[in-house]
Amino acid sequence: MSDSFDVDVDQWRDELESKRAEKDEFFAEHPQSPIPPDERDDFDGLDYFEPDPDYRVTATATVHDDPEVVRMDTTAGREMRYLRVATLEFDLARDDEDLADGTYELAAYRLENPNEEQLFIPFRDKTTGQQSYEGGRYMELAPDRDLETGDEIVLDFNLAYTPFCAYSETFDCPLPPEENWLEVAIAAGERFE
Repeated sequence: MSDSFDVDVDQWRDELESKRAEKDEFFAEHPQSPIPPDERDDFDGLDYFEPDPDYRVTATATVHDDPEVVRMDTTAGREMRYLRVATLEFDLARDDEDLADGTYELAAYRLENPNEEQLFIPFRDKTTGQQSYEGGRYMELAPDRDLETGDEIVLDFNLAYTPFCAYSETFDCPLPPEENWLEVAIAAGERFE
C-alpha cells in the first residue's frame, strides 16, 4: 500500500514545485478560483513553506470497521457529517531542536457517501493562526485500494493546503475536530498569513 518511501528527493521536489505552479495558475486564471475576480490581477501566487522531505512520512493505518460519525463545525456555522474510517499513526523526526520529535495520530474521514473514496484529513498544528490559516489545513489521500489495519501509507505534509474559505466567504469549509489538533509545528505545505 505504501508508496515507495525511498524516492529520489530531486524528482520529488520537482514534482512538488510543478504541482504548486499548476495551483497558482488555477488560482490566478480559472473561473472557479476562490480568489475574488477583482483581486486576481494582484494575485502573484500562494505562499508555501520550503519543500522538506522530513515532512513526508510513512503512517500506519488502523481501520475502523464500524466507522463512527463525526460532526464537524464549518466556517459558516453549520455542521457536516463525516465517518471516521481510519487512524493514521506516524513519527516525526527532525534535526531542528526547536521541534518536537514524537509519534502522532491523525484521523482520516470520508463523507457519508457510498461513492466517496478519498480520505479527508483536516488538521491544526502549532503554525495554525500564525504561519498557516486560522481554520486549519487539509490533506487528501486516494489509496489505490481499501486500507486494512497495519497498512502503511505516505502522508506528505508538503501537500497540506489551505481551504478555499480562507480566500472567500462564499465557501463553507469544515473545521478540523479537536482529535486532529497536533501539538507540533508542521512547517510544510501552504502558508497563510
